[in-house]
Amino acid sequence: MRATLMYGAGDVRVEDVPDPKIQNPTDAVVRVVRSCVCGSDLWPYGSMPAAEQGRRMGHEFLGVVEDIGSEVSGLKRGDLVVAPFVWADGTCDFCAEGLHPSCRNGGRYGLDGVDGGQGEAVRVPQAQGTLVKLPVGEDSALLPSLLTLSDVLCTGHHGAVTSRVGPGTSVTVVGDGAVGLSAVLAARRLGAERIILMGRHKDRTDLGREFGATDVIAERGEEAVERVRELTGGDGTHAVVEAVGTEQSMDVALGVVRAGGAISRLGVPQYNEVPLGRDTFMRNITVTGGPAPARAYIEELLPDILDGKIEPGRVFDRTVGLEEVPDGYRAMAAREALKVLIQP
Repeated sequence: MRATLMYGAGDVRVEDVPDPKIQNPTDAVVRVVRSCVCGSDLWPYGSMPAAEQGRRMGHEFLGVVEDIGSEVSGLKRGDLVVAPFVWADGTCDFCAEGLHPSCRNGGRYGLDGVDGGQGEAVRVPQAQGTLVKLPVGEDSALLPSLLTLSDVLCTGHHGAVTSRVGPGTSVTVVGDGAVGLSAVLAARRLGAERIILMGRHKDRTDLGREFGATDVIAERGEEAVERVRELTGGDGTHAVVEAVGTEQSMDVALGVVRAGGAISRLGVPQYNEVPLGRDTFMRNITVTGGPAPARAYIEELLPDILDGKIEPGRVFDRTVGLEEVPDGYRAMAAREALKVLIQP
């Protein structure tokens, strides 16, 4: 089959790889019908050292079950499923607590002999605890929005939940990428009264307004902090979702959070330290967040997509075929595309 591999910064190729097969009784083989490029894929795309062996790419996909192991129940061949961006058994103590990324028997796609999602098919370990059957066909117009359940919508929702967004609260979302826009959508869904979106790409912030942002701030750094303070009477916002992952964005988050407020880190950190000194201590600031337990959120979010209450698939603004995936990476890295949908 054909699949996407990254050999180093800027070096993405689509090559022939072995077809996936059942290796363990808890596996399923899924034929991919939709996948995408994640913003987190751009970090290695910009900095990965050159390697002789390519790294399998992709962790977000919808597909049709083609084969199942003998210990997998609740699924059958022909089912359309969504795959959360990590696989998990669904039965360990961490999964029971809703922390599927910490599953004792789980893992990540593209590593340790597991296929990546940017290919024609994927062997999914722990299929029963991972895959969620969808009540639509593979020709449904809802597929782009359903694909966001694999990662980006659930990640935005995780940021809103962990930063304690609720009715009447105010929230600042730092970053106008797909995760940031999903956090805006999630904050509105949870009843936030004021949603301040930080971003300077008009096409993205316009979509952010349609998703529920009440204010848009194009400034960065200290100017952005001052602007949020002006809008909130000097207090800052109850919640902050940091959806970029840089040291500067984290500094901004700390600058705009209200005393007693919470910051959720969603952007994959490109830094090692958070300046939690005396100032944040005296303000009772909570810093939380991390990889979203997408599997724990899917049942909650799925009905709103099926009912048309939310349309998170609008974050996809370019569609490519599998052979065109390298162009999709280039477009996202150049900010020519917000999020690229892959249709094998």
